[in-house]
Amino acid sequence: MKILANDGIDDAGKHLLQEAGFTVDTEKIEQVDLPSRINEYSAIIVRSATTVRKDLIDIAANLKVIGRAGVGMDNIDVDYARDNGKKVVNTPAASSLSVAELVFAHLLSGARGIAETNRVMAIDGANQFKALKKACSDGIELRGKTLGLIGFGRIGQECAKIAIGMGMKVVYYDPYLSKTSISFTLDELFEMEPLQIDLSSQESMDDVFYNADFISLHIPGMSKPVIGEKEFLKMKKGVGIVNCARGGVIDEKALFEALQNGRVGFAGLDVFEQEPPVYTDILKLKNVSLSPHIGASTNEAQERVGIEMATKVIEALKH
Repeated sequence: MKILANDGIDDAGKHLLQEAGFTVDTEKIEQVDLPSRINEYSAIIVRSATTVRKDLIDIAANLKVIGRAGVGMDNIDVDYARDNGKKVVNTPAASSLSVAELVFAHLLSGARGIAETNRVMAIDGANQFKALKKACSDGIELRGKTLGLIGFGRIGQECAKIAIGMGMKVVYYDPYLSKTSISFTLDELFEMEPLQIDLSSQESMDDVFYNADFISLHIPGMSKPVIGEKEFLKMKKGVGIVNCARGGVIDEKALFEALQNGRVGFAGLDVFEQEPPVYTDILKLKNVSLSPHIGASTNEAQERVGIEMATKVIEALKH
């Protein structure tokens, strides 16, 4: 049987698939050409670039498994695929730590103004050094501050671990998660001297907005933004916001206005409404830290994703 890893797969995962007796194609087939090629394969593995929608599923008679090498499955018509006898699998755990670490890279960058100093110093560091030193003298620490998490799945919980380790308070809102679903126990969180742990679930998203000094989103893609002009008005003035989840969950034009008028102190953005971004005004602001959708893009995460994806595809095809 042949497997198409259309958006690539780590060598560790590819080797597992080959050792299990499968042929693995990693040469990308453009989306427009997939309908004429899809029936060559028993399984397709995608990341975020390739979509597997109803029209493709309808003609994929030979396709048994659809794998999403990542967490969100917004680019797959999951229910329709399953209703038509296709097994759909993803890798929800493999990249959680990498995304959480990027969240804190953006938080620390915003709290100390590092994104702007990098921009300016690279162009005119010799002449701007003293001015930048003065401009960045009002940085803030994360310790003692409250991190608000919208969504408390695996990535949100990894963020909570890091935040607690840094001495932060954590509040979160997740209507779909029971407290028994939390994947770590606070008693086992650190093998060191006892820490002051402040972790609490909130009754509503608004409660997070009211209480948090920093907010990080960890929710799937939505048909409309979760945070817009009205939500920004409920937040603490000067709040820091990070989105390493999905583009479109924040109204970018409303965020731009909030960043300009000081309602939002800084933003860290790894994902955008459209990619590459088309609303470029927000990219030019001094108080924005930017990355090009690289949340899961570490060597370690990609190896874990590849192994987990390969294991699940092998199991699905053989059983």
